[in-house]
Amino acid sequence: MTDEVVVGVILVVMLAGQVSRRISPTVGVTGALAGLFLSGVLTPVQALSGFSNPAPFSIAGLYVVAGSVSRAGGLHALTRRILGMGAPVGHWVGLLRLTGAASIMSSFLANTPVVAMLITPVSSWAQRRGASPARYLIPLSYAAILGGMPTLIGTSTNLVASGIVSQAGGEGFSLFEPARFGLPVAVAGLVIVALASSRLLPDRGEKSDGQIGRPFNVAMVVVGGGVADGRSVAASGLRELGKVYLVGVHRGTDWITPVHPEFILRGDDQLTFAGQVDDVVALQQMAGFAMLEGKHVFALDDGHHSWFEAVVGGGSPAIGRTLKQVNFRSRYQAAVLAIHRSGEGIEGSLGDTRIRLGDSLLLVADVGFGARWSSRSDFLLVRRRTEAPPPVGARASLSLIVLAGVAVMPMLGVSVLKAALIGAIAMVVTGVSSPRQARDSVDLNVILMVASAIGIGVAVESSGLALRLSSFVLSMSASAGTWGAAFGLVVVALLLTELMTNTGAVAMMIPIALRVAESTGSDQRIFALGVTLAASASFLSPVGYQTNTMVYGPGRYHFTDYLRLGVPMTLMVLTLVPAMMVAGRGLW
Repeated sequence: MTDEVVVGVILVVMLAGQVSRRISPTVGVTGALAGLFLSGVLTPVQALSGFSNPAPFSIAGLYVVAGSVSRAGGLHALTRRILGMGAPVGHWVGLLRLTGAASIMSSFLANTPVVAMLITPVSSWAQRRGASPARYLIPLSYAAILGGMPTLIGTSTNLVASGIVSQAGGEGFSLFEPARFGLPVAVAGLVIVALASSRLLPDRGEKSDGQIGRPFNVAMVVVGGGVADGRSVAASGLRELGKVYLVGVHRGTDWITPVHPEFILRGDDQLTFAGQVDDVVALQQMAGFAMLEGKHVFALDDGHHSWFEAVVGGGSPAIGRTLKQVNFRSRYQAAVLAIHRSGEGIEGSLGDTRIRLGDSLLLVADVGFGARWSSRSDFLLVRRRTEAPPPVGARASLSLIVLAGVAVMPMLGVSVLKAALIGAIAMVVTGVSSPRQARDSVDLNVILMVASAIGIGVAVESSGLALRLSSFVLSMSASAGTWGAAFGLVVVALLLTELMTNTGAVAMMIPIALRVAESTGSDQRIFALGVTLAASASFLSPVGYQTNTMVYGPGRYHFTDYLRLGVPMTLMVLTLVPAMMVAGRGLW
């Protein structure tokens, strides 16, 4: 059996396993690489070539940078501005802000953490305005996919393609070279999302009924000299918080309630809010305000703390006493940020509130808090929540500085690999992330899959399968010439990325595209860029791209919902990309 046949059989088995969902993408791609090596198609050097390629290590470094920015809350203030959390924003304005910002962020951060960071705020924002999250979450995913197309570091697909091109003897892509195709497609795609999403996407998920159920009281302080100091309640956006409302203001010894919209806030004013726990947690993103217990949260911010909800039990020494009297922070190594009391509201500041049996406390503690106290009589229930811990301002700013440096360095001639590794090291050295957090930020499955995919690309080329398949593509499109060949390559890449993964698709298609371009006298680099973009354009299903899968549950989508907006998006790609490939240029 020839090497060409062996490679073909192994790839068909890999494809069948992934289409049937019997094996994970990582197992499929790494298993295929192992099969190619064990069958003798690849030498040890060829099989491990992906692990000596810059692509997987660049991706690992970028994962650390992206994870650090997300964990430090570096983009929380931007998220608040995007969604207009402090002011009323209509559907169109909100959608344009969301998709535009998500696409820009995804150009320099891995789109997966961008979408992960925005899913919860977008869902809460939509519900507070009586809208379905389903109207916004697929557009969010598609915008993140589109935003990753124009830059080398925006998506792993571009980095893998660059690695395979360099492995084939060419020069890897520069930072903005994918923008030759990616920018026109991204702009056209965002226009389609803006114009068609509200008409094509269904109303699914939960809508807000405008009522506040199971309210928590939380204390915030006006930051002296901040954006809210000297502004009115209305101007600070505190009248447009949806399911959160301002109960009162504690100024010195005065308790002011109700609070008039034109009431002028001053630095160090203590504000008490009431709202559902998810919305109370979201208050930490408000510019100009800080959690009253912020300094104690900072003390706990060692990279291993989380939100907890604890219900006060009969054995608690806090019953009938205030948090200060019982020395709650020292006793439990936790900071209480909000209190819920069933059946009645809580007036006055949290520090003056006497705790009762059954009160629910929203607190921040180290991750071992639940294990220590869940079986003790101090609390009836201890439940860890999934929201990100409160961000720390200094670290958030520092994370953004490092991110900016990572984005700028490749423009100054520093390789993407060096920029990513410098950024990752800087995040750890400056304390934005702990070594453990840096390690946990890296998705080893993706790294393994990327390195294996590059080895598969080598096998497709060296076995002669790329030449065979390119000849088939040319024979099938002979009557349509170069345009037909380009169109056929894009169609196959689009199908493969929906059936398997974008990484596997680009690994199979780059060698074929290079051969087709050589045979038709076309620019090989242009054809490589074309199939790379097509491999990223997964708009037809929730399984072709990770961000599509991430929004599937929160949006309560059906499988066919992706087709509603995905079909026009795919038709746009099928129109623009082959045309640019035939023209021999994108934007330049």
